[in-house]
Amino acid sequence: MNLYLIIFNADTFRKEQIYEMHKSLFIALEKFFTLHLVSYTEAEGIPANAYKMAFIASGGVEDAVVRNFSLLPYPITLLTDGTGNSLAAALEISAWIRTRDMKVKIIHGRPDEMAAQVLTHHKAFAAKRSLKNKRIGVVGTPAPWLVASHVDYLLASQRWGVTYVDIPIEEVERNFYNVTDDEIGMEASKFIARVKAIQEVTPDDLLRGMRLHKAVKDVCEKYSLDAVTVTCFSLIPTLKVTGCLALSLLNDEGIPAGCEGDLQSILTLLMVRELTGQPGFIANPSFIDMKRNEVLLAHCSVPTTMAEELIIRSHFESGTGIGIQGIMHEGDATVFKCGGECMDEYFLSSGYITGNENLAACCRTQIRVKLDRPASYFLQNPLGNHHILIKGDHTEAIQEFMQQNRCKQRE
Repeated sequence: MNLYLIIFNADTFRKEQIYEMHKSLFIALEKFFTLHLVSYTEAEGIPANAYKMAFIASGGVEDAVVRNFSLLPYPITLLTDGTGNSLAAALEISAWIRTRDMKVKIIHGRPDEMAAQVLTHHKAFAAKRSLKNKRIGVVGTPAPWLVASHVDYLLASQRWGVTYVDIPIEEVERNFYNVTDDEIGMEASKFIARVKAIQEVTPDDLLRGMRLHKAVKDVCEKYSLDAVTVTCFSLIPTLKVTGCLALSLLNDEGIPAGCEGDLQSILTLLMVRELTGQPGFIANPSFIDMKRNEVLLAHCSVPTTMAEELIIRSHFESGTGIGIQGIMHEGDATVFKCGGECMDEYFLSSGYITGNENLAACCRTQIRVKLDRPASYFLQNPLGNHHILIKGDHTEAIQEFMQQNRCKQRE
């Protein structure tokens, strides 16, 4: 990975001298990056799409930064180790930038801490770049009950670089009828071998779920999709199949796949995949325990790789087809949702998975999460229904990503 540092230094620019003065920091950065030290007077020669950052190398450079403000890559981040009054200069520059109603961040601290912050910053930069030109398939139309989960396709494209592709549900239905048992028999056997128990489900339910998996996957290949959301409830009367198994397996295979045609959740899932390399669990916040600051997240489709144990059940709402009851062990977790019609707001909290439930009144996978942020958000200021659960604490990377993209955090 290349890192171009735009050097602002009060003295004549000498690369070897600059390196020696800030050697501890540069050695820490070189564990992760190939460093390129470039004077601000030559910064226009840096490749346009390169990862770059302003480095305040000394004091007395405030006026030079102001005069060459257009060189600073956005979002504006100032890197400084404090040598030669460089932190003092960064503070003055930061204050000037803020008077222009622009955000600015200073990275400062011990060399290893600064290198870690730069690495997190780069992860967000790389995720944003990787989102560009991603194609999200919308099979059918969003479920009618998702009244607050719409996305403006044009604004989403302008902000995130993604393209939503509308695909008739009939394409999946045609594919479904063309899939033979021979094509999906082996995959069905492999899946069943991983299952702890089967309840309320027939062999035909399983085969139909596997057929739908291949039918949707074929659509993804045809349209070169990077993610897909399916109006799965409309398939129950026509194909007598639920989407839970198909979407779970697609997520396992690295294709973010969401249910109910939820436009916001599928983009959130895609962000999660690009930032963390992990799948996410789209779920309904089903019960809030304010005293314990816990939320119960429940749905019938969960990436099977997120669960330590799998129980195959019927779909909760319809009582037909397949729903997946995934059991997760206790451990760190993240709850995240990007929402708003422009996808410019978000909720984010680290938390801890405290257990699983088996309530008759909820979808099959039921995960209790103790949040680090107030659970009152769900009752007082929610972005909508579906939220994403990720195993592990990824709040630092997600927070950096959302702030770099000028999004507003909901509390």
